[in-house]
Amino acid sequence: MKPEPQSFFEPDATFSTKSGLDAAMAICDRHLRGYWTNTSSQDIGLPINSEYMFSDVAVAGKTDDGAIFADIATRLSPTSLPEQLGHFWTETYNGVKYANTILRYVGSVDGLDEATKNQYRGRALFHRAFRYMALCFQFKDVPLVTKILESPKVNYRTTRREAILQKMTEDMEQAVQWVPDQSQMNMVGLVNKGACRQLLIKCYLATGQFEKAIKQADTLINLSGYSLMTNNFGTFISPYAGTWPITRNVVWDLHRPENKAIGANKETILVMINRNNTDMGVKMNSMRNWLPFLDNGSTKAPDGKQAVRFYPTSNASFRAQYDYVHAIGRGIAHIRPTYFAQKSVWYVNGVDDQGDLRHNSAVGNWARMDSIKYNDPSSTAWFGKNLRLYSASGALLCTDTVRNWFDWPHYKYYIEDPTETQNPNEANHRGGAGDWYCYRLAETYLLRAEAKYYSGDIAGATADVNVVRQRAKCAQLFTTVTIGDIMDERARELNMEEWRFTELSRVSYCLALSGKSDEWGNTYSVDNLSENSYWFQRIQHYSDFYNKGRVTVKNRSYTMAPHNINWPIPQSAIDANSGARIHQNPGYSGYDAGTAMWEKWQDAVADEDTH
Repeated sequence: MKPEPQSFFEPDATFSTKSGLDAAMAICDRHLRGYWTNTSSQDIGLPINSEYMFSDVAVAGKTDDGAIFADIATRLSPTSLPEQLGHFWTETYNGVKYANTILRYVGSVDGLDEATKNQYRGRALFHRAFRYMALCFQFKDVPLVTKILESPKVNYRTTRREAILQKMTEDMEQAVQWVPDQSQMNMVGLVNKGACRQLLIKCYLATGQFEKAIKQADTLINLSGYSLMTNNFGTFISPYAGTWPITRNVVWDLHRPENKAIGANKETILVMINRNNTDMGVKMNSMRNWLPFLDNGSTKAPDGKQAVRFYPTSNASFRAQYDYVHAIGRGIAHIRPTYFAQKSVWYVNGVDDQGDLRHNSAVGNWARMDSIKYNDPSSTAWFGKNLRLYSASGALLCTDTVRNWFDWPHYKYYIEDPTETQNPNEANHRGGAGDWYCYRLAETYLLRAEAKYYSGDIAGATADVNVVRQRAKCAQLFTTVTIGDIMDERARELNMEEWRFTELSRVSYCLALSGKSDEWGNTYSVDNLSENSYWFQRIQHYSDFYNKGRVTVKNRSYTMAPHNINWPIPQSAIDANSGARIHQNPGYSGYDAGTAMWEKWQDAVADEDTH
């Protein structure tokens, strides 16, 4: 019998219409959000978790996992990319492919004027540049792909990071011209001119064009219709106030998913739309991934009873005033914060700034373990009293402080999942779908501060950091800042918004380009960042886990090496490229300093047509 298929996927036909083009753009937008949520619902191991494991503010926390990714220095290799490191390689190149698809077909779509086609081109250039900025500061030198291939190509060469960054910068200069302002758009969540400017600022920083970065930031801050939110706004969401009361404040309002995409929020530059019970919705499981493992026998009251129990509302032991499963969420600490992230970073001018709304327990924004109360009614002597880490005799009451005992930013991590909270028999609350920031104006101030620091304008950099601090109602302001102060402020302001490792890698590169010193007086060279970098010095100085010999989990010690600033190129990608050799990074098996690379992006693009 002769097969007669009912339909074919023909790209020339599929992407020759506006609806096909819109579908491709929607894939790009959803794919962008996938770095935070994954591309489909995932219980633990969100991609963003892996970024934070390579940073100064968090480490792997799942202590019951024999393969816990703690021993990074010895374990990370081209054939072993634990957690979501392989995801960042594969999915980022998928994102490049999606963007290139739009660029390839937009010119042949009938019925669109050239200005509209350029809007599509500009948004696609944003998506491609965003992916390559990630590749360049996670994996360093990588193959440059700018075309959709007509036939398989297995002879790619690596292109030097500097050349890729130059190409992405030129692309984003064009995108800023083509993509409209959000005020000229009728949809929220599509890439807008402000997002293009924000990415262009990072491109200028990464190419050492610091004055251009400042000018773009000036335009974004002063002339684009954005402003920091300094007063309460939007809908006040205070769920389960009987258990965890919130005193309304601007930082709480700013981070409610319900308020991130509304017109009243003038701080949003680019928001990633993610809604419960929609086709585009993906549950983030934010509390599941980032909160301590509370409902666990490792933490006890002084009388030996389990400290915290998560009861469904239908359970006889349920008490509404201690309903922690619904009010804060059920965590299992796939990652956990360092002491630096919980405590040290909040000291400014040697003072623990109690007024900082981002670390304020009095208003309910910041969750402390000793603010939680023993909630097992059978623990009669301790029921309703605050948790304590030590008994009166000094005995430790938590046998696993890595996973079960740490503080966290409740205002950032709480995303209600009505499916779980409204089920009276459910004792889970892992975190639902919620809109998430990709870019907002607070980061623009900190990017401008960084650019000013490299340019020698320390007073200007200090003023920009203080603007962010003033919005957070901080009592302590800076009189002068170092690059360390700027990166500390990013840690305070952009937790789980920024890609912490990628930004530390980028800043390490930019700092080396600038010739400026870090907070310890060190200067760096672009040519040997795999031997010594600002990123690694922050790991050494600020992480209480890595390379300290203090913590071992499942016979694995927490270790990090200088060369881990560049992740290894996956061996599978090298093997699949049988017609040429892809360059491996120093410190990993297969590294060969003599591997040929494209020095200019133009040569790499020209070579894409050879097979």
